[in-house]
Amino acid sequence: MRCDRLFIDLVDRLAAALFLVAIMANAATGQGGPPGGLGMPGNNNPKIATQEREIREGRLRSAELNTTAENTNQQRIEATLAKMKEDFTRIQILRNQIARSLLAKTPIEYRLVSQQAEEINKRSNRLKMYMVPRATGDKENDKRNLAILGSGDMTSALVQLCKLIDGFVENPALKNAATIDAQRLDNTKMDKAKADRDLLSIIELSNRIQKSVAKLVGQNTSP
Repeated sequence: MRCDRLFIDLVDRLAAALFLVAIMANAATGQGGPPGGLGMPGNNNPKIATQEREIREGRLRSAELNTTAENTNQQRIEATLAKMKEDFTRIQILRNQIARSLLAKTPIEYRLVSQQAEEINKRSNRLKMYMVPRATGDKENDKRNLAILGSGDMTSALVQLCKLIDGFVENPALKNAATIDAQRLDNTKMDKAKADRDLLSIIELSNRIQKSVAKLVGQNTSP
């Protein structure tokens, strides 16, 4: 009897253990969990990944735009400097042409003088935009400068124009712009102010010469 009871207890325990194992297996299968020992899977949120990618792309685009803007500004500066250098050089060439004609003491070619004065005026006005953007003229002085020159005044006006151009291009503030001495800062300011005045005078006188030549040529061609 005792053996039979022990045998029955053993069978009951074995059956209970097998039943418990079956329940655990079914629970694991129903939950679809990961295999034992691998832990929980990572949280792969597609929205977060997309946002991070967009932020990285936005930073790259911003860096590219900044670089492009810097390159564009540099190109504009270089183009402006090249144009100023061209105007500066061309004004000197025109001055030399006028001076050679004066030294040769040949009759004034009014049409040629008109073209030279017009180009000097145009290029000087363009330099003025960068050098003297807020220049204000003397109205009374402007009226005097607009007075028409006669044929007897043309030679002296051309001589004066050449001297103004000489003073402008030889001005220390322009020639030594890249090596300004702090100890000469006051002198540099005065030199720059004189360069501005000379440039404005070149504009006024070249305009006056052009208008006067136009009137003289018109008078000579009228019946």
